[in-house]
Amino acid sequence: MKTRVCIVGAGIAGLSSARHLQGEQVDFVVLESTNYVGGTWRYDPRTGKDENGLPLHTSMYKHLRTNLPKQAMELYGFPIPEDMPSFPSWKIYYEYIKAYTKYYNLYEHIKFLHEVTLIKRKDNVWQVSYRHVITNEHFQQEFDYVLVCTGHFSKPNWPDIPGQATFRGKIIHSHDYREPCEFKDKRVLVVGAGPSGMDIGLDVAEVSRRLIHSHHLKVNFRTPFPSNFIKKPDIKELTETGAIFVDGSFEEIDSIIYCTGFEYYYPFLDESSGLTLDPHHVTPLYRYMVNVRQPTMLLLGLVVRACVVAAINAQARYAAALVVGNFTLPPEEVMMKEWQQRADAVVAKGRPFSDIHLLAEKEDQYYADLSAESGIDRVPPVLFKIRTLDTEAKLENLYTYRDYVYTIVDNDNFIRRYEPPAQKECCGP
Repeated sequence: MKTRVCIVGAGIAGLSSARHLQGEQVDFVVLESTNYVGGTWRYDPRTGKDENGLPLHTSMYKHLRTNLPKQAMELYGFPIPEDMPSFPSWKIYYEYIKAYTKYYNLYEHIKFLHEVTLIKRKDNVWQVSYRHVITNEHFQQEFDYVLVCTGHFSKPNWPDIPGQATFRGKIIHSHDYREPCEFKDKRVLVVGAGPSGMDIGLDVAEVSRRLIHSHHLKVNFRTPFPSNFIKKPDIKELTETGAIFVDGSFEEIDSIIYCTGFEYYYPFLDESSGLTLDPHHVTPLYRYMVNVRQPTMLLLGLVVRACVVAAINAQARYAAALVVGNFTLPPEEVMMKEWQQRADAVVAKGRPFSDIHLLAEKEDQYYADLSAESGIDRVPPVLFKIRTLDTEAKLENLYTYRDYVYTIVDNDNFIRRYEPPAQKECCGP
């Protein structure tokens, strides 16, 4: 009997997994709650819920461009078009995702408008319950493997700041940020200095009267910020009309944008999965993805601080190699030891336990380990080198780091040149 595999989600992780299972002696299906592929990469001007009453998963905003060069965004076996800009917009990159889906005939494997409601381990199989979101017809199927590919960029992480309920202005999360024009001539507080916080802060600063950026990041950004861009420390409390910061200063505020990240959210996973599910981490995972206690379940795309598309592609190939039997996982105690060593390292450094998903400087070694264990093609070291230089360019100037064009010479080397583009209009069509 063929191995049965359920892939949850038709974003990059789900599509990559489907592409690498295709053509193998595997019976698989992709369950997708929306009517679209691409997950968070599909821009939708709406916020809140979609036409079927489900939460909108996308966090795309109108002016978003990738924060990694296109070489790091390439889907395995499907070359990025040469004429694609070095840092493409979401629109250009989304067309590339759709072209990938069409090229590999993946649409025929996707059950659109089918929402997974429960995944339960019973009688040595995975019982997957799901429903058609329009007819509400319910189904249940049994699978040998489950690949959870819903990512972790759809459920906002909301901070709990004293006085928040009294603030009379507008508060949104970056998940619902779409374009800057609604903040024109306003005093806007952006909270958080991750990639979205920095990007959205600069986007809004172009039109706002005053952009107050609150964060505690110790990184030394050397960007020449505009005169209306004001750096502030963490917020002590909010008032009806503004914010008091931990240094005692006060700012009048019209609107707040929380760029405070996302939660790990898998409401369909039953406790029989054996995973510990926390808003800030999922444990224990071998190789950052294999459910140690139930290793026929893999969660793809949970890594942080990496060439995420390259990492997801490698994980999808690793998962497919496991499913078709190209290699065997080590015993549970060996996998648990690998995870425990990473966990102990996080604790020893005094870091938040969410760092258990962090690759950072370990990224290239991670790819080497995946290849050595599973036999998949290794992600070339040049991608980690490009990401390292790209990070330095971000620290140097957040306005110009996307003006660099990268060309890969071979698996270890690349060249970079500077090509400033024409200036964009902030609130144009």
